[in-house]
This record gives sequence, structure tokens and C-alpha cells, in this order.
Amino acid sequence: MSEKNISRLRRAKKTRMKIREQEAPRLSVYRSSKNFYAQLFDSLGSKVIASASTVEKDAKSKNNNVDSAKDLGKKIAERAIENGIKKVVFDRSGYKYHGRIKAFADSARQAGLEF
Repeated sequence: MSEKNISRLRRAKKTRMKIREQEAPRLSVYRSSKNFYAQLFDSLGSKVIASASTVEKDAKSKNNNVDSAKDLGKKIAERAIENGIKKVVFDRSGYKYHGRIKAFADSARQAGLEF
């Protein structure tokens, strides 16, 4: 594993320990070089409540860019609200809060999720 990825995972682990104390569902994201994924876990992190990704057949954009991140944010917010969840804790998985991560979070907030 590269040193950059090891550092990202270290940051993610540290923030997840703080998120666990808040006892709210966790909205986690993952960026790969080709796709973007989002999952909503329960407060313990053992059960996936909702998920969305650019790999799905009904995805509007199959690219890994800012526009597809915005679409994904709207989609995960809709699925979370269907399951009765409005307040979540955002887990950016050690990524910096800019670009695709920021676009995803902003669109999820606009669609009705509270961070």
C-alpha cells in the first residue's frame, strides 16, 4: 500500500472513533479512480441501511466526476429519508473536504439530510 493511502486510512480510523461516540447513523464515502460509492451505516457500524454508487445500472452518470458526485448525494439522501433517517454523521474516510467529497455532501444536504 502506498504511504498516501496508509495516511488516509489512519485519519479515517481516528475520525471513526469520534463518530462512534455520537451514536448517529454514519454516511461513509469511498472514492476509487473510476467510481464513487456511499453507504449509510447504523450507529454501531454493523448494518448497511442504504447505499448508492456510480456502478449502479440506473446511475445518471457513470463517470467519477463532480457532477456524478452531486447526483449520488441526492440519491443517497432520498434513500435515507425513505428509511426514516434525516440526521447523519458524515464520514469522509480520511479524504480532504473538497472537490467530489464537497459536492457530494452539499447535494445530500440540499436533498434533506442534516449533518
